[in-house]
Amino acid sequence: MQTSRFWIVGGEYATTAFEKLIEGSEKVIGPYADRRTAEAAWRRLAEASRSQACVRFTIAAE
Repeated sequence: MQTSRFWIVGGEYATTAFEKLIEGSEKVIGPYADRRTAEAAWRRLAEASRSQACVRFTIAAE
């Protein structure tokens, strides 16, 4: 049985088109053993950066 691991990835982008990360702002957080835990961490991170229009994070599965 193969299990997935989940990561939160993202950072601050140069524009709101979200095409290019600003160098040095990249973040990779994890791994998390299950999606529910990763989503809870993502929500906290998203809430903390809510006032920054060019900051975006997503959950990636391995």
